[in-house]
Amino acid sequence: MLDWSLEQNKNPVMILMPGNEVSDRKTETDFSNINKFSLEKKGEKIAIIGLGDFFAKARELAYFIEENLGFKPSLINPRFASGLDYKILEDLKKDHNLIITLENGVLSGGFGQKIASFYANSNIKVKSYGLEKVFYDRVDPEAILESLRMKKEMILEDIKDFIK
Repeated sequence: MLDWSLEQNKNPVMILMPGNEVSDRKTETDFSNINKFSLEKKGEKIAIIGLGDFFAKARELAYFIEENLGFKPSLINPRFASGLDYKILEDLKKDHNLIITLENGVLSGGFGQKIASFYANSNIKVKSYGLEKVFYDRVDPEAILESLRMKKEMILEDIKDFIK
């Protein structure tokens, strides 16, 4: 991403350094396809979109749902926080009824809100998880996740009502 950001001259670039978990998963090296999400795992009923370093939590949640609810949800890496992949989001309407967004940013005006706005005039429900617009000072990250119901067990409880 750094190499691409220096070599290209068409787009402004901001690179966020991961703060939670870095994985060794393969990634594309051509970032010129702006606002194209990566469908990591095709599933049904629920799609989980994990932004940035919360993609690892999204992957963990996808496997947890599969183990506990008996179906495979879709897993999506948006790759870019700035825009939406309208084709993938439109395709999800065919066989999904709930979209879950996970982000380590503020919900108000954030990525999850963009996704919810996209689905506002459809039958798709969106459940977004992220931070409140407050100053978090010297708080254990795990305690924050728990207070925001962002633990996989809590999310599973939250979504059971949405599954048909």
